[in-house]
Amino acid sequence: MKDFLLRRKSMLHPARFQGWGRTRNYFEGWYFKVVIPEQNIAYAFIPGISYGADGTGHSFLQVLDGVAATSAYHTYRIEAFRPAEEQFALVLGPHFFADNRLKIDLPGLQFNLHFDDVKPWPKRTLAPGVMGWYGFVPRMQCYHGLVSLHHELRGTVTVDGHTHDAAGGVGYTEKDWGSGFPDAWIWCQSNHLTGTDQPCSLMASVASIPWLGSSFTGFLATFLFEGELFYFTTWAGSQVQTTFNKEQGHVILRFSSLEAQLIVTGHPSEGGDLISPITGAAMTGKINESLRAELEVEFWRYDQLVYTGRATWAGLEVSAGAERLLCS
Repeated sequence: MKDFLLRRKSMLHPARFQGWGRTRNYFEGWYFKVVIPEQNIAYAFIPGISYGADGTGHSFLQVLDGVAATSAYHTYRIEAFRPAEEQFALVLGPHFFADNRLKIDLPGLQFNLHFDDVKPWPKRTLAPGVMGWYGFVPRMQCYHGLVSLHHELRGTVTVDGHTHDAAGGVGYTEKDWGSGFPDAWIWCQSNHLTGTDQPCSLMASVASIPWLGSSFTGFLATFLFEGELFYFTTWAGSQVQTTFNKEQGHVILRFSSLEAQLIVTGHPSEGGDLISPITGAAMTGKINESLRAELEVEFWRYDQLVYTGRATWAGLEVSAGAERLLCS
């Protein structure tokens, strides 16, 4: 009964742990992106938990070094994964994660960071998370949450014994949970857009979502620009078009609503392989992600071009089978 009540309560707070009592065909993971351009540092940390169909489980921490384009997967016992009940806070072995805090303690890699001016998803009655009312639909393959679109970093980063001041760095945090990742997806994210002097954030995702024996294309895009958050989502009645230039190797995502249009052209760069969850097969998938990709960005509002520029230090993933999403 306690697990049931915790799950019901956490539905209204997507950043929190959602998997109370789940011990089969389940995963949950958070994605912490840390970029300090002045120090040429870019990392993504993914703490999480995974259970297979037979109930066998483990917790984990994935580390993606965006500059070296390398990755590592560290496993821990289930007992090492200790989430808080009333807030988003997570102890994983020697590491700690929260909406305003990050502590990593690995051989040759230590992060001790505080997050300032955290900009979370603005909750609404029917949209406590970025998935809107889809977040209340039971047994979806994968749920997605935005924890912080943008925050400033304070603290230190130590790499191979060399300590760096995190001042001037920027972070971003999101999460996923469910039985497995979508069948195919495209995802990109950046907090570094040229020509902007206010906190900014761009995230876009298009995925093939299994549904009642079939599938549909779902999508989410958020654009924090000049103090205002614009979003394009399936549940809000927005539209998406996707194309892929095979010769130049880039993907184009066009999101539109009644008042605005966001066009993102993603240019891949060398990345590292991350382990991904597959429904019925636990953490056996693989996806290559770069943290040094570049995005060309156009933002239109009421047929007026409001912004055009480039997003750097961008995360970009294009999964196997993503060609099914690419149609003009």
